[in-house]
Amino acid sequence: MIPVRIMDASEFLSNFVLGIIAFALGANFRLEGLKAAGKPVIWISLLEGAFAWIIVTLVMIIYHSLNNLPIHPAFVLGAAAAATAPAATVMVIREYRANGPVTEMLLKVVAIDDAWCLIFSALAITTANALRLGVFNSVVLLEAMLEICAAVILGAALGFTLKFLSRFIMTAEEVLVVIIGFVLLAVGLSTTLRLSPLLTNIAFGLVVANFVKNSELFFEKLRSIDMVFFLGFFVLVGANLEIQLLPRVGIIGVLYIIFRVLGKFIGVKLGSYISKASSDISKYLAWGLVPQAGVALGVALSAKALYPKYGEVIFTTITATTVIYELVGPIFAKYGLKKAGEI
Repeated sequence: MIPVRIMDASEFLSNFVLGIIAFALGANFRLEGLKAAGKPVIWISLLEGAFAWIIVTLVMIIYHSLNNLPIHPAFVLGAAAAATAPAATVMVIREYRANGPVTEMLLKVVAIDDAWCLIFSALAITTANALRLGVFNSVVLLEAMLEICAAVILGAALGFTLKFLSRFIMTAEEVLVVIIGFVLLAVGLSTTLRLSPLLTNIAFGLVVANFVKNSELFFEKLRSIDMVFFLGFFVLVGANLEIQLLPRVGIIGVLYIIFRVLGKFIGVKLGSYISKASSDISKYLAWGLVPQAGVALGVALSAKALYPKYGEVIFTTITATTVIYELVGPIFAKYGLKKAGEI
């Protein structure tokens, strides 16, 4: 039903939609909000993302090595494992009217969790590309760090440009036109300069949230129409799924599911210990981090575009496991909140 030429445009559409998601994530980095959240949010979100990334990457490297497969796809799979699906967790919290310290911490952690995933992904994709081309060395890592810095600088520059232009915006309709135009500009410039559109838009959103007057209006207006773009994004994700590849991702998919969740639980435990969070947060928070969707699928689409030969397996693995995570994730989230006594 979907024409091939629309499928060919899926990379652009996915970058645009992920740009919207990333811009919205930037709003979660309001400085006063981060100060109020304190150390536990930063430590827990960083470590649960990092451990999921590291553990899945190591397991995939071992699996690929044992089966005489190239190891570079392992890095991308590992980076995607860091992401969560805030929407699924928020819906569970709303449905059961959950309230309490674990619920509050969960909302704060999932808000910035995907930002870490995007940073990990930028490093992982650069590393994987270098390994694929056989030119991995310290220069490659330096280039990866420079690409991250360049994306952040570009996003910040766009944010301050919007701050200057915002004085000329008179109506709510103009707010919507301007913000969509800027997200498109950020995606277009990033793609042209071979930078991460996701990191650029996070930096853009962060600057808008912290430095632009009445910044909440920009985020509210974008939220009023973003569901239409998300719909197109998920339809194209489904259309890109190669059903015949599903049998090939059986073992990889099982390993990905098990070790991603294990990494999340270890990261939450360690982050809670370092930041001296409550025992309930240490025990039950990780249950709410099981769902996975948007940003992970974006990483998968990027991998598919970068590695025509192996990208299909990466994409199919993440897409297939996302379906499972989205089915069982809300059940796990409900379990954790119920055990914490907050439903």
